[in-house]
Amino acid sequence: MARILIVDDEPQIRKILSVMLAENGYEVAEAGSGEQAIAVRPEFRPNIVLLDVNMPGMDGLATLETLLEQDMNLDCIMMTAYGTIRSAVTAMKSGAFHYLTKPFDNAELLMLIERALKLRRLSSEVEELRTELSTRYGFNEIVGISPKLQEVFRTMMKVAPVDATVLIEGGSGTGKELVARAIHRRSRRAKGPFVTVNCGAVPQSLFEAEFFGYERGAFTDAREAHAGRFELSQGGTLFLDEVGELLLESQVKLLRILQEREVTRLGGRHLIKLDVRVIAATNVDLKLAVEAGRFREDLYWRLNVVKLSLPGLSQRREDIPLIIDHMLARFNRELGLSVKSVAQDARRLLEMYDWPGNVRELENAVCSAMIMCEGHTIRVQDLPPRVRGEVRQETLETAGRSNDITKLTLAEAVKEATEKLEKKMIISRLAQMNNNRTATAESLGISRKSLFNKMRQYGLADANTDLSD
Repeated sequence: MARILIVDDEPQIRKILSVMLAENGYEVAEAGSGEQAIAVRPEFRPNIVLLDVNMPGMDGLATLETLLEQDMNLDCIMMTAYGTIRSAVTAMKSGAFHYLTKPFDNAELLMLIERALKLRRLSSEVEELRTELSTRYGFNEIVGISPKLQEVFRTMMKVAPVDATVLIEGGSGTGKELVARAIHRRSRRAKGPFVTVNCGAVPQSLFEAEFFGYERGAFTDAREAHAGRFELSQGGTLFLDEVGELLLESQVKLLRILQEREVTRLGGRHLIKLDVRVIAATNVDLKLAVEAGRFREDLYWRLNVVKLSLPGLSQRREDIPLIIDHMLARFNRELGLSVKSVAQDARRLLEMYDWPGNVRELENAVCSAMIMCEGHTIRVQDLPPRVRGEVRQETLETAGRSNDITKLTLAEAVKEATEKLEKKMIISRLAQMNNNRTATAESLGISRKSLFNKMRQYGLADANTDLSD
């Protein structure tokens, strides 16, 4: 049975609400002031609080802030007279679940309570599933429960204990190194070193010195002996990040090491037998690179024993709320902050944004917002401008950056710029209108049907999304 705490300074309103909620199967407690509500909450442990905005002494906003400090997962529905709607909106930005204007319809209140409880149940089920996945697969470092990520987990679980070469493909910021480290930690080499090298940052002339190592005097600046990356990885794992950036000449040398499993330092004479597991990663499609002659086919098959394809964040949007909550806890711990929640309109913007930089960009945005936040709740104004959907004046050249503008017709360039502007405006207006599609469509001067079609076109709504608000 769900527990509801009614907080209102008017006894008659408390009595009416108590009877109505009890008749509908809820356990009810009453508080006549904000101070009393704070005293009652620890023992009663409500699931939902019905909280009046205007009360003598500690008002609704102050009570809300204290209640959320005590329990950030508490759902508070604000009750307000018509003249104090602005305060109710402020409360929502501070973390309230919703607000009702007095006098309100009982059916509307019951529907709102049921919606809050349903969301709470879904959140609980998500957390249970996340715990189950962590227990089953053990990859706690990677946050998410989406089907695409579960498939990645299953492959990781199979490949981790087997000493096979792994190729990880995924866009920038999708967590390729995180996946590589997770595989290493669950392999028989877990106690050995995990050595990372960014292949794109190693000049062609230094490839052999970096990977093979060198003896003292091997070249002019070799004043002392230096172990190469392969030698440093003995008994452990060598992570070749951005392996697709290697030039063909370097690819030949890498292939030889992988085939022979031995290396000789520059200026040295002794063969060093290698006991190293290789995990490679790339943000380009190596198969297409092979077809284009930019990557050796024999090296591709040598690396691609087991392939993991990491989905972009826009392909697993259901993971975004979990990642946000994970980052709140992490940055509070690491940076000594005390941000407890994200306001609903701000969270909605974070969930609808495309995240071309994937998890790394989301991490950057959340960290920035937490630093800019002046209270305990991240608000829309704390988010980076790009996430808020602020539209800047852009030239067609900037708007068409994803395509070569020299190859576009004028109509194509205008269409691309227009679509980009439309998407930003819809995201921003939906947040302003609290995701109310009717109000959003009216403010944009289009029909609800047109708005729905554009939301589907830009990936802002599920294909099965209902047109109702």
